[in-house]
Amino acid sequence: MDRDWRERLTKKLEPILRESDPRPGLSAYGGMPFAIFQYPPEDEFAFREAMRLLTTRLEGRGKRVVAVSLAECLTEALATEDPVEALIEAEELAGIDATVDTINKALADRTPLDALVASRVPAAADPLRHLVFIHRCGALYPVYRPFPLVEQLMGGLAVPAIVFYPGERDGPTSLRFMGRSEPEHNYRPMIF
Repeated sequence: MDRDWRERLTKKLEPILRESDPRPGLSAYGGMPFAIFQYPPEDEFAFREAMRLLTTRLEGRGKRVVAVSLAECLTEALATEDPVEALIEAEELAGIDATVDTINKALADRTPLDALVASRVPAAADPLRHLVFIHRCGALYPVYRPFPLVEQLMGGLAVPAIVFYPGERDGPTSLRFMGRSEPEHNYRPMIF
């Protein structure tokens, strides 16, 4: 069990986010102010409270945190599809794999998840003042993995952004979504 996430959050990530310009501390790549914070999926509710407290501390220091819930983005994307009842019926008729494919296509093509995330970031966001917290990734399981989202957002966000990732580390640059999926390798952002 990974129980050191609280210390990584407060002792490693938070000091970087408090900097007047957190971008250099978030990534070794220029122009990519993007990082991933991994925590155990079973600690989801404790993590949400810790993220709320982190937001309060950062805002007390003059930062503006834009919280983007992937659960809300998923709900919005599915609202543009056939009624949810049709997805349930499709699962009953065609099975979970066909339903996962349908939802995946909706998030990748018709209502791209990265566009939904980007639409929630203010156009006039200041990279020195604003921070984007992308959370509730677990809502995507098992229909969509965060790896494509991370890849699509890189280079598209000028504001420092953190993806809060429920999963397990599998080596220095690999993550297992929800601790159940096969490891996804070569995450380029820094993983905290």
